[in-house]
Amino acid sequence: MKVVVVGGTGNISTSIVRLLLEKGHDVTCFNRGISECPFSEDVRIIHGDRNDRETFEKTMQREKFDAAIDMISYTTEDAASSMRAFRDVGHFIHCSTVVTYGTDFEWLPVTEDHPVRPQNEYGKAKAAADRLLLEAYYRDNFPVTIIKPSTTYGPKRVLRQIGLDTMWIDRIRKGKPLLICGDGIALHHFLYVDDAAKAFVGVLGKEHCIGQVYNMVHPKQTDWNEYHRTAMKVLGKEVELVGVTLKDLMRIDEKRFKMCNDIFARNVSYSSEKIMRDIPEYRPEISLEEGLRRTFEYLDRNGLVPDSDSETWEDRIIEAQRKFACYLSGLAIQ
Repeated sequence: MKVVVVGGTGNISTSIVRLLLEKGHDVTCFNRGISECPFSEDVRIIHGDRNDRETFEKTMQREKFDAAIDMISYTTEDAASSMRAFRDVGHFIHCSTVVTYGTDFEWLPVTEDHPVRPQNEYGKAKAAADRLLLEAYYRDNFPVTIIKPSTTYGPKRVLRQIGLDTMWIDRIRKGKPLLICGDGIALHHFLYVDDAAKAFVGVLGKEHCIGQVYNMVHPKQTDWNEYHRTAMKVLGKEVELVGVTLKDLMRIDEKRFKMCNDIFARNVSYSSEKIMRDIPEYRPEISLEEGLRRTFEYLDRNGLVPDSDSETWEDRIIEAQRKFACYLSGLAIQ
């Protein structure tokens, strides 16, 4: 199958391209060429900016692809442009996000028919793009499948409960305590990128998946304490987890802890039943421990773990929290 990946060098899309090649597909990537493609000898690269709508659409139309996987569509303008660019493809796969559901859940686990109530700008824009694509399917038979990932990680990106930096890895290695939100028992889904690729590649050509929306999550939930403890096990060092309430974190630095407020401090549970039924190739197999090991090895190899001694904000918050805990303890004794 002749497949184009719009993007192709990101965290999930690199794994998608690798799996497409393993499956024998003819692969083209369309991107700006900012990030190096590790498969440049096996993949055709078209450099361009999708925001140059006219050029992007004409270029894609000339190619006559069998299928397109769009990993960098964030707005209704992006989605509308993709519909014009790929109006003749047999299958169009759009990468959305579970953030479109928001966190005001009516039932758990969240299934694909749950009301969409995005709470941040990213989720709102993605939800609007999803809606436009589904309208095109019902109105014009546009052959779209929408896949909604939860949190994916490795090897280019790994997160923590309070954000997306990688400095926390160095903190663990140096025996420094880690800041978490509250008691760290909020549940979350963590999916390694190679497992995520199985959904995007496995769905290709499946007619029963056209017009469908799928949550792409690991069927197992993990709380943040277990997540960080697993990272410590991989790194060979145990450190203290110091909890600070979400309210206090937001009071300290609303921008820094925005992602924690939006989702990471909250229990989330999304159903993977539909995607595992319709796309049997999608079977997550990589454990959290193995996924983190691969991710840390990549980050170390590429010098992407900063020196934690260069910033002191986390130590200052932890010190203040400990002083406050001692103060409360003194009041209790009195």
